[in-house]
Amino acid sequence: MSSSPLPHTWPEHLSVGAVRFARPTARFEAVRAFYCDDLGLPVLAEWRDHAGYDGVVLGLPGTPVHMELTQHGDPPRIPAAHPENQLVLYLTDQAAHDRAVAHLDSRGHRPVPAANPYWPDHGATLFQDPDGWLVVLAPWVFGRDPAPQQP
Repeated sequence: MSSSPLPHTWPEHLSVGAVRFARPTARFEAVRAFYCDDLGLPVLAEWRDHAGYDGVVLGLPGTPVHMELTQHGDPPRIPAAHPENQLVLYLTDQAAHDRAVAHLDSRGHRPVPAANPYWPDHGATLFQDPDGWLVVLAPWVFGRDPAPQQP
């Protein structure tokens, strides 16, 4: 797999200023703690019992990219986790990857096997959030750096 070094732009008819990915959770407090306290993503907005929804919007500093987690219903229902539904964080280098892995390890989280061999073949480490959804920590920046090859 290769990525193009050419800059990409939005189509003229689609003037996007920010992107937000949203997903439900059935374990709001535990998932919030994982992403905010353990992984360290900053909270941009948060609400409780707004029309029956609890939610948090997490941001990536310096970017217009957000992740929203919501909980709704009694009991809340979510789709089953799938190994290809992932939040991939491309870290600036191997040292940044190693620091992030060590930090999650110090918080009691252990890496999990990848279903897709692409990730371990390129030095990435995967963790599960409390809902079973995967976070991939990759030691390169997609589109900027070549993916490292593992020996």
